[in-house]
Amino acid sequence: KEYIEWGASPRASIYLTLGAKAVALLSNRDYVIPEDVRKLAHEILRHRIGLSFEADAENISSDNIIDELLKNVKSP
Repeated sequence: KEYIEWGASPRASIYLTLGAKAVALLSNRDYVIPEDVRKLAHEILRHRIGLSFEADAENISSDNIIDELLKNVKSP
């Protein structure tokens, strides 16, 4: 919480959803699984998360934050 100055906008979730659907389609599925979201999360969210001074001082990157978020995505 103290490491994020501003978070991803609603557009980020829209693009994450669309991207996950595309990954599913390319994997010959008509449904999205958590792994589809994991594949794209870093690419889509990395530049959309503004880190605080505390994060910078402790060498915490956007990727570290996204990794922590993805730990909460449940697998089937």
